[in-house]
Amino acid sequence: MGDDHIKIRKAIGTWVVRAGGAVLGETTNALELNEGNMPPVIYFPRADLGMAFLEATDTRSSCPYKGEATYYSIHTKSVVIADAGWSYEDPKDLVAEIKDHIAFYPQKAAVEQL
Repeated sequence: MGDDHIKIRKAIGTWVVRAGGAVLGETTNALELNEGNMPPVIYFPRADLGMAFLEATDTRSSCPYKGEATYYSIHTKSVVIADAGWSYEDPKDLVAEIKDHIAFYPQKAAVEQL
């Protein structure tokens, strides 16, 4: 796989993420990451997320292209959703743009373009 395996671009429009009855964030600065044949993933800048809803967990995973991922649980008044989002705290150079961004699993949080 060459350097074209992953493509990152600014996501067009306004994006929102919701879970457990709460809006976790809304941004016009989301990034869209396309990796191989997988569906695109929207990464939200931390600055546009309610970080009070998110708590880092001990879960980690490793990607040969992106680096080590740290996972976050979502805490709302009604629910705790374990390992619902992930972030690359120190991403590899190829994907440096996604530093300070968090993405969410579609099964665990609603990510929508407004």
